Amino acid sequence: MSLLFNTEWGYLEGITRGFKNGMLKHSDYLALTQCESLEDVMMNIQGTDYGNIFSNDRKFSVELIEKRLGEKLLNEFNYIRAHSTDPLSSFLEYIRYPYMIDNVALLIAGLNNNRPMKRLLEMCHPLGYFDQLAAIEVAMSSVELFNAVLIDTPLAKFIPPNFHEETFIEIDVEIVRGVLYRSYLESFYAFCKGLGGTTSNVMCKLLGFEADRRVITITVNALPTHLTAEDRLKMYPTCGNLPDLALRTLSEVSEYDRVRDVCNFAGYGDMFDNIERDTDGLIGLEDRFLMVEAKNNVQSYLQQFHYGIFYSYVKLKQLESRNIIWICECISQRQTDNVNAYIPIPLD
Repeated sequence: MSLLFNTEWGYLEGITRGFKNGMLKHSDYLALTQCESLEDVMMNIQGTDYGNIFSNDRKFSVELIEKRLGEKLLNEFNYIRAHSTDPLSSFLEYIRYPYMIDNVALLIAGLNNNRPMKRLLEMCHPLGYFDQLAAIEVAMSSVELFNAVLIDTPLAKFIPPNFHEETFIEIDVEIVRGVLYRSYLESFYAFCKGLGGTTSNVMCKLLGFEADRRVITITVNALPTHLTAEDRLKMYPTCGNLPDLALRTLSEVSEYDRVRDVCNFAGYGDMFDNIERDTDGLIGLEDRFLMVEAKNNVQSYLQQFHYGIFYSYVKLKQLESRNIIWICECISQRQTDNVNAYIPIPLD
């Protein structure tokens, strides 16, 4: 397998490991947190592997910085994708699907709130662009959006059989997102399982954790709502480590402490504990999951000859961009006391 892997994809693995080695280190984050303006941030970033991504810009904003960081990741990802062959090509498409789902959910919510479609398209994540998104500009209703985007698109295979135009109009956009994401995760898990070898071992661990995280966060977010147990179960991925009994129990709980009890039994109790450096209560449940996810994705690089490094690289770069934007927001809003509440990536 290793010989075949190196013949087909060894070059791309080497490139991706090089991309990962160019990510920001602890010293780079320390320098960014000491910046007093967005111009200072730009100067510091130019001294890293991001290079001159701001060379043509004269005025700086958080939105511009976020856009340039996204373009950098997109260029690197497209380079890998352009030189890939199946089954890696299909694997890389699976990496893009979550961003497609988020973009569609954004457009659905915008359409329902009468937001300008051109503005919404500008807000879409670049990794989630696909040809049919251009048809959104002419969509005038949720039914047209359903026909334009969710039928003859890459996301069509994630739509459950009982999902049709009428239900699409009636249900909340977050349920639409959750149902699509569940189907995506289960499909991706089965695809990686079928690949076998180290890819299966690494990816099933990463995707199983992602599935459990979604179950727990959906449950916590649903507590103050009137979401039924049936609606929750529709969004719960079944490819994680949480047993069926835990899923059924979580779908019915109505108290935060009860969620913690079930998660503690399943090995996720630590996610609900405050961490030592969180002196201002800024690091919530989602952030603690991100810390574990970052650790898991870094560990995937300890093994060779598998596709997991491509998945982990995109995840780590997304988290790195999130950290940079957090620091920029704190500097821009003069909230520098909170500037250190980013998610550490254990690369060093």
